[in-house]
Amino acid sequence: MTAQAHSSTPSSAPADFTAARPEWLDGLWLILPTLLIVLGMMVVPLIGIVVVSFWTQTGFDILPAWNLDNYRVLFTEEGALYRILIMKSLWMSLTATIAVVVLAYPMAYFMAFRIEKSKLIWIILLTVPFWTSYLLRIFAWKVILGFNGVINSGLKFVGFIDKPLEFLLYNPTAVTITLAHAWAAYAVLPIYVSLEKIDRSYLEAAQDLGDSKWKRFWRITFPLSLPGTISATLLVFIPTVGDYITPTLVGGTSGIMIGNSIVTQFGKANNAPLGAALSCIMMLAITLAVCAFLAAIGRKRLKAADI
Repeated sequence: MTAQAHSSTPSSAPADFTAARPEWLDGLWLILPTLLIVLGMMVVPLIGIVVVSFWTQTGFDILPAWNLDNYRVLFTEEGALYRILIMKSLWMSLTATIAVVVLAYPMAYFMAFRIEKSKLIWIILLTVPFWTSYLLRIFAWKVILGFNGVINSGLKFVGFIDKPLEFLLYNPTAVTITLAHAWAAYAVLPIYVSLEKIDRSYLEAAQDLGDSKWKRFWRITFPLSLPGTISATLLVFIPTVGDYITPTLVGGTSGIMIGNSIVTQFGKANNAPLGAALSCIMMLAITLAVCAFLAAIGRKRLKAADI
């Protein structure tokens, strides 16, 4: 009996160890490659940008002399232009985001509630713009909005105008229109997923209780689709703030954004520390804007729950 007891102890040890191991460790190996890629391709470069923002550029040399001069510039008269560009970029991105969500929501609603068959075909059609290069889509809008573009040529043909409309291109409006078109498909999909998950019995019950279509939408459909709408908003707002290709091609001198200034600092101006500092300030501004947006949404949902 003693020998059997001693022999059973080692065999039960591995079973106890397996039972005590956390369940999340079992899936760690699945996400480990992705975590390594994110760490190497995003986290490490971000840390590098933060470190370089505290250094000094002297001629063609970057000196690892730790200081706050690059950040002080942003709060002096010399940095007024950068502050204006930051606020301008946030405003233009917010405008484009609102336009995208307003355009994407009806499309997502139509796909979720009006199409019963061939939904996959509609989803594939949404991805058609991504079959072409982002640059080609921007150039297409440059042709459409240009002085001799589709809009001006059409208006001149029907006799509405005598000379081209100059305000269509090389201004913030052109940047906003182009960004809205480029990111519309990104917003449709998350909103569509939220709308598709809504239990139709809620709408049927509200209809039985006498609610009109608008009441059903504002009381049931829209609140339940908020997660997808919020995701779409963040998915569009965050990357468009730092866009520099679109302002370069269709923005002109009045449509530049902070991304253009950052690229200039890293390139022609040869001032990487200042460019890194601008990047950090921009990331902080985006973070604060997103946190304020989520906090406002949270307060409204709490108030609605109390009512």
